[in-house]
Parts: sequence; structure tokens; C-alpha cells
Amino acid sequence: MKHDETKRPKVGTAVFVWRDGKFFTYKRAGSHGSGTWSVPGGHLEFGESIEEGAAREVLEETGMQVTNLKMVAVTNDIFEADQKHYVTLWLRADWQANEPRIMEPDKITEIRWSTFHDLPVPLFEPCWSNLRKTNPGLFKD
Repeated sequence: MKHDETKRPKVGTAVFVWRDGKFFTYKRAGSHGSGTWSVPGGHLEFGESIEEGAAREVLEETGMQVTNLKMVAVTNDIFEADQKHYVTLWLRADWQANEPRIMEPDKITEIRWSTFHDLPVPLFEPCWSNLRKTNPGLFKD
């Protein structure tokens, strides 16, 4: 990727929402990574704490309320084909209330609960590869 001083990375969040030994995943649509699977997340907004932004994104995308948010990793994700660059803040959270549903059908096409041993494919790359390199212990649930 060519260095462009006018462009800056964006800050994104990705949240593993845990419930009954599984975490929530969905299939992306309409954006970079369309057709791939990941966890809820989005952009951190100006003035938000990391936890506030992550919880807001989960609620907006899935209707779920979460609690006990904790940072588990940070990845540097470059999407050369899309000319996008994100610093992704990965968190874990516990499900608190509301059954998950697709709140943004233009961005999400399928939902499911998963484990690290039965991840749906294809995954949203390079984020997941970078996460595996940054925090390999996370994948030993």
C-alpha cells in the first residue's frame, strides 16, 4: 500500500459476546468483507470510551445488551484492495439481555453462535489472521 499522508487509520471495535459457552457471529454485507463472518463491531465515535463504543455497536447491530466488557487484543488491519486501514480493538463481553436479531439487514445477512472450534467460513480477513497472531491463546477456548 502506498504511503499517503492525507489518510489516517480508523479505530474499529470487534466484540466477542459470550453466552452459554459460545460467542455471537454474523455474516457481513454491503461493506468491505461482504460475505465473510465476524463478530459485532464498528467505528469508535468521538468522545466515547472503548467500552461504550463497543456496547453501542453491539446494540445497534444486534439489539443485544452486553456487560463486563474487557479488551483482549489490538490488531493493525490493512485492506489494500479497499484502500482501508483500521486499528481494531477486540473486546470480550457477556450477553446481558435481548435475543440477537438482525437490526441492520443492509450490513448483516446471517447470525449464529459459534466457538473457536466451529468458526463459520470464510472469516473476515485480515482481521482474524492478525488476531490469531496477536493473541493465539484466545483460540484455545
